[in-house]
Amino acid sequence: MTRLAYILAASHSGSTLLTMLLNSHPDIATVGELAPGHMEDTSWYRCSCGARIGECPFWDSIAQAARDRRVDFHLEDFGTGFRMPESRVATRLLRPLHRGPVLETVRDTALALFTSWPARRKEVVHANEVLVEAVMAYYGARVFVDKGNTALRLKYLSRIPSFDLKVIRLIRDGRAVALTYMDPADFADARDAGLRGGGSGGDRRDERLPMERAAHEWRRCNEEAEHALRRMDRSRWMEVRYEELCTNPDATLDRVFTFLGLDPERRIRDFRSVEHHVVGNGMRLDGTSEIRLDERWREVLTEQDLRTFNAVAGDMNRRYGYL
Repeated sequence: MTRLAYILAASHSGSTLLTMLLNSHPDIATVGELAPGHMEDTSWYRCSCGARIGECPFWDSIAQAARDRRVDFHLEDFGTGFRMPESRVATRLLRPLHRGPVLETVRDTALALFTSWPARRKEVVHANEVLVEAVMAYYGARVFVDKGNTALRLKYLSRIPSFDLKVIRLIRDGRAVALTYMDPADFADARDAGLRGGGSGGDRRDERLPMERAAHEWRRCNEEAEHALRRMDRSRWMEVRYEELCTNPDATLDRVFTFLGLDPERRIRDFRSVEHHVVGNGMRLDGTSEIRLDERWREVLTEQDLRTFNAVAGDMNRRYGYL
């Protein structure tokens, strides 16, 4: 079986940082998001190695390996997402976040009515297996890390018999995450403005959310994570806090590597010195190896912002220990 670790977190919770830190271990391989949903125009999108992704030798080798095994791989669409774009109804069924067992049973039952779903799901499973094997072979690794974030993807990955799956649940103060949804360019992207938006230099204004929606997004992402993990054996998942990762990275990473059955001492301390070919959050394009706790929300969020957040997601945030 292939050992696969899945990072489950609300977006902008530090999952890209965690992914790159984990990739500093020689027994781990990752490309960040194995099913990215934001690379429609690869003419400007940059791999974390700095090259335009269409000109990156690593991705060229992975694409060839996938096509050799009959995977319809394209940089714009890896073929690894559990989607049915040809059907509007199926697309709607596969869009909502993971729910409790009753609603997930309803989803599965509804999808079963589509005669094309079993074949489509088989294709996606094969694409995931092939790409994981290809990336692991490139790095000579023993464990693959997928920064998929969503619990719905976790649900379908957990049903692939060839994957020995473990989950790393990453949690960050909801006020900090909400700020990143309110202004993703300034608070959840590369430090160099010219590299934001995947390398396009975009300001991402069309992605900005008001605080009420931002707080709701954070709460719902964590609710779906809780739903998914209730059905998983406790020995198969662990919890990591973003704040602990930043303030005490050595101890935190030691726990994660031990959980994954790897020797923590083999980690390379300067994680930027390692070969990375990660897609996802813009921090992957930064040049510094400094691990810095980002709590700018304390200075940026207004009293009204904080009241709105508290009304929408304050109870959950306090339950996670953020006072």
